[in-house]
Amino acid sequence: MNLIEIDKIINPIQASDGAGVKLKRSIGVEPNYFDPFLMLDEFGSENKDDYVAGFPPHPHRGIETVTYMLQGEFEHEDSTGAKGRMSSGDVQWMKTGSGIIHSEMPAMSEGRLHGFQLWINMPAKFKMSKPEYIYIDSEKMSIYKDTDKQVKVIAGKFENAEGPVKGHNIEPIYFDIELNKKKEFNFKLPSTHNSFIYLIRGEITIGEKQHEKVKDSTLILLSKGEMLKVKSNTDTKFLLISGKPINEKIARGGPFVMNTKDEILKAVQDYHNGTFVK
Repeated sequence: MNLIEIDKIINPIQASDGAGVKLKRSIGVEPNYFDPFLMLDEFGSENKDDYVAGFPPHPHRGIETVTYMLQGEFEHEDSTGAKGRMSSGDVQWMKTGSGIIHSEMPAMSEGRLHGFQLWINMPAKFKMSKPEYIYIDSEKMSIYKDTDKQVKVIAGKFENAEGPVKGHNIEPIYFDIELNKKKEFNFKLPSTHNSFIYLIRGEITIGEKQHEKVKDSTLILLSKGEMLKVKSNTDTKFLLISGKPINEKIARGGPFVMNTKDEILKAVQDYHNGTFVK
């Protein structure tokens, strides 16, 4: 069986978004696009000044955003009338489709905030579809656990634990894995998929080829293959994310991702004309 190895190790850059929320950005910089993944941000701080301004109302079209809260609380509100509060461990999977205007604001004025936002491209045939959501409550999340590891399943399936995101065009896999020191995580991935690991904490070794040390807040792009083998040098926590490439040309314009420049200009025009929300 074809063993998966490390293709590239990337240290995220310090960035800010929204009204000045400090974060670490990896996908969306280098690489700019890892089909079907457009962006990956890790936000986390114990200093309220780094996050309290949040993400005031802003538009999206043509993408999916997956927000995973590890710690803290966020309030969400949007142009469809949907609103709610995300707490530690919750996931909001939003398909923006033809367009949505939403805000994400911290529901806390002190304490630690920590989480991730992943942007996923949508194929042309879905880009102008009706916006929709999948909410995953942490208390209802499917979890596999044994003496070596814990795997929270947001999408895909691990052993008897299966995520609620089903029938998706990219056949996504999204695991939050905690692996005890000197233990091993083995998983068969589809050879068609682009896959990566985001190491949150600890130190790991991947595959059998020699590679440089991988430790804490690091993006690891994986080679295509079938069998993933991860060994923990310390107690570790990491995300494993994988998806089938869409293989379409894209055009980007800030919060809009379409297939042509003209479609981006139309999105900007719709937004300024007040016809953005269908």
